[in-house]
Amino acid sequence: MNRLGLIGFPLGHSFSRRYFTEKFAQEKIRNFSYSLFELETLDKFREWVDTIDGLLGLNVTIPHKIHVAPFLDELSEEAAAIGAVNTIKKVDNKLIGFNTDARGFEASFIHETKNRELEKKACLILGSSGGAAKAVEYVLHKNGYPFTRVSRTESEEAISYQQVTKEVLEVHPIIINCTPLGMFPNVEAKPELPYSALTPRHHLYDLVYNPLETAFLKAGMQAGASTQNGLEMLRLQAEFAWQIWTSDFSFE
Repeated sequence: MNRLGLIGFPLGHSFSRRYFTEKFAQEKIRNFSYSLFELETLDKFREWVDTIDGLLGLNVTIPHKIHVAPFLDELSEEAAAIGAVNTIKKVDNKLIGFNTDARGFEASFIHETKNRELEKKACLILGSSGGAAKAVEYVLHKNGYPFTRVSRTESEEAISYQQVTKEVLEVHPIIINCTPLGMFPNVEAKPELPYSALTPRHHLYDLVYNPLETAFLKAGMQAGASTQNGLEMLRLQAEFAWQIWTSDFSFE
């Protein structure tokens, strides 16, 4: 049995096991399984990996995307540039880190903004400390979208939420939520913004996918803004991970 899985803590919100279990059934893929591994810390990560027979690869989620890198033997060029890992491939006894969050976000975001004539327009990134935010920043920089980070406290790298005024929103038509605010079960939560200043010229992208319409996106819809949730990005990053894991695998 070739084993795949997800590490993180907690994992009650996870979509990955259902996605891959359904994929295996629909595509008649045999001898593969996908499990959830709740690891609160990474202190004994390498020792734990050695206990999983048949391990082919892992997905990585909150809170380990940034901190898992030192435990790996090698990083892809993209993962090293981003500073975060969401996919690990085991090759013999070597663990190699990749980042498919960036590829998933890029494929969904660039297409949508081009269609809405928002190509290379300025973006606000809500939340700047997590691995997903780092992947988003990487994609925006790569594709020439200027961006401003928004954090709970002002710093040299970010403005605070209190500094996001109507005037700031006017010059940032794209707003990307990289925080977990609004994720099930806390579905009423949303970033503190002057939502009354949103217009139909704005585009809101929420990396949260459960629920599909977060309070953040609903506020955008009420203002006539276009919206996009994180489900397509999630599906794409999962497929990119599958390609990495099975790139040298025979399905005979």
